Amino acid sequence: MAWLVIRVRSDRGVERSIRETMSYLNLTKVNHAVIVPESDTYAGMLQKAKDFITWGPVSSDSIAQMIRERGRLAGDRPVDDGAISGCTDYDGIDAFAAAVASGDASMKDASDLKRVFRLHPPRGSKGWGGIKRAFSVGGALGNRGEAIEDLAARMM
Repeated sequence: MAWLVIRVRSDRGVERSIRETMSYLNLTKVNHAVIVPESDTYAGMLQKAKDFITWGPVSSDSIAQMIRERGRLAGDRPVDDGAISGCTDYDGIDAFAAAVASGDASMKDASDLKRVFRLHPPRGSKGWGGIKRAFSVGGALGNRGEAIEDLAARMM
């Protein structure tokens, strides 16, 4: 399984260890997203930065759509099936996304693919829903479960 992690808030005035954790996750700017494997190490990192990010499990279809629409290669070139098959052992974006979602591969396996997805702010009347409250009370922060795919769709 894999998690989609999106940075919601800036790190101005934030404790150094939390700022470092977000840089380890490659979340250097607001509205940036990364896909990380589901492991105890990443779970601890997400818990540490929970007041500045939102995350949830992501399906292979959402990973494939994100790579197609917002994925970039070196030189800011768009990603296609030929680029993925050239830098990985997989035939195309769909096969690579299925492997990432199942945990058989990680985003690091695609050497030419940038690991950070630059997203738009959330579209729609709700927007973020408040960047200072947890998702469980109507805000945008923390673990949102399956609802992360709806947010990612509004941001692509």
